[in-house]
Amino acid sequence: MTDSERGQTMAQADAAETDQGGAGVPDTGSGTRRDGVRRATQGVRRAARLAARPGPWRRGPVIAALALLLGLVMLLHAEIPNRIGNLGSLVETILPWLGLFVPVLLALALWRRSAAATVALLVPVAVWPTLFGGLLSDKSHPGGDLTVASQNVGADNPDPAGTARDLAATGAHVLALEELTPQAKGIYEKELAKAYPYHTVQGTVGLWSRLPLSDVRPVDIETDFGPLAATKPAEVKLAYNRALRATVATDHGPLAVYVAHLGSVRVNPRAGFWTVSRDRNAQALGKAVAAEPNPRVVLLGDMNGTTDDRAFDAITSRMRSVQDVAGDGFGFSWPAEFPMVRIDQILVRGMKPQNSRVLPATGSDHRPVAAGIDW
Repeated sequence: MTDSERGQTMAQADAAETDQGGAGVPDTGSGTRRDGVRRATQGVRRAARLAARPGPWRRGPVIAALALLLGLVMLLHAEIPNRIGNLGSLVETILPWLGLFVPVLLALALWRRSAAATVALLVPVAVWPTLFGGLLSDKSHPGGDLTVASQNVGADNPDPAGTARDLAATGAHVLALEELTPQAKGIYEKELAKAYPYHTVQGTVGLWSRLPLSDVRPVDIETDFGPLAATKPAEVKLAYNRALRATVATDHGPLAVYVAHLGSVRVNPRAGFWTVSRDRNAQALGKAVAAEPNPRVVLLGDMNGTTDDRAFDAITSRMRSVQDVAGDGFGFSWPAEFPMVRIDQILVRGMKPQNSRVLPATGSDHRPVAAGIDW
């Protein structure tokens, strides 16, 4: 092999070695470019997702709408019509409890991080204290020249004697009982005779008093209604009479006392909040109170409704609830095991409430209520 041929052979070997070595070394520049493109693509996608996600003022529109609706329902409850299922009266019956929806909606708003819903909640948060903030303080004062008490003693009360003794122990000067049955009437008369020398029972309602009674009569609250009502004899109607009126002789002069047990209410899918008989009774009782000549009047009884309910406008426009004026809290009285609504009422006209309280449960499904009043 000549020197020329030997040189060509060595050059070819060097070139082949160079090609083989280059094939085993990674192309770091190309890989870096691919990683950069991939990271840039992911960043663009992430930015697009963030841009598409609604901001805090656009999140939770449904929660914000519910918060506004809650506030408007509480604020404008008197404008809710009763044409469909007595919806207005139903809302007014449970009105204080609507405030429980505020913390629920607040939790949802925080979970969704919705600024709009949080701000919308300021409406019900402002309205609820306006309606009920006054009931959260204790407005009661000790004393009261006259103590009155009332209880629906319950037709199914298993221990009427025990209930009578508990009520007598309250020291009330005037005691009203509702839902008296013929079987239990004698038990109450016997157990209360020592503490209350004066009493009257008119159908299913009764009044016991430490002070003399006069001008006692049943009050027609239209328990019977319709063309056949006028055909029933008075003695038949008296058996299931649900309201009375009496004059109590006090050191400050005569006091007109009314005792009433208005018709029951029902909630069912077909009729909604059914209040027909109660509303009719309330209207009739309102007329009787309006026609009462004595300027000093006390109304005691189971009204089967709260004083927020528009059905009682004929009564509440002329009388004041002792609980609203001189109570501590809401004064819930029913059901006795866990009171959630005040349907047992004491209202006055021409008298000054000093205190109002709910008494411990007896054998009835209603708790007794009592009040101290002054002239």
